[in-house]
Amino acid sequence: MHRVLALYDTPPADGRVICVDEFGPLNSMPRKGKAWGRVRRPRRLRATYNRYGGVRQMLAALDPATGKLYYRIHPRKRWREFLGLLKALRARRPGQKLYVVLDNFSPHKHAKVRTWAADNDVEPVFLPTHGSWLNWIESEFAALRYFALNGTDRRSHDEQNAAVAAHVRWHNTRAEPKTDFAPDSAIRSWTDYPARAA
Repeated sequence: MHRVLALYDTPPADGRVICVDEFGPLNSMPRKGKAWGRVRRPRRLRATYNRYGGVRQMLAALDPATGKLYYRIHPRKRWREFLGLLKALRARRPGQKLYVVLDNFSPHKHAKVRTWAADNDVEPVFLPTHGSWLNWIESEFAALRYFALNGTDRRSHDEQNAAVAAHVRWHNTRAEPKTDFAPDSAIRSWTDYPARAA
């Protein structure tokens, strides 16, 4: 936890901090949400649906220095797809070390991913167990769910992917650097927690 907070508070001069996580599954299904009610003709959601197109997974990255999101949507979220995202991030930031904040999902720790990361100046910074809230990208996923997915009934993955793309474009045009992660949180005063726990 302290390592992640230190990267947020004082980004390293020799590289860039990137927050990575998966979002999904993205189903073509009715999603409950809030909306203005139309007089005498309220919007309705289907009671049932079929997953003819399967599900999709979104792999995304947040650059706290700019506040911008980068993402890819795939049918699965294996180590191959994750490595593809890392390679794309590496191509965006040549010559800089990447500090990638991510959870302990097994594809993130695959041997081929670790080998590639070591060879390409990418340092994975793993979150503590039950510490997904420390990943700054989670707040962006909450906004994506609220503004692009809730209260919708998209009938295909293409429609849903277009909505996700529109939200990310809107977000990136208004993005600002991320600063002050949880400044008033009690975790900031738990510097001596290991000593107190002993």
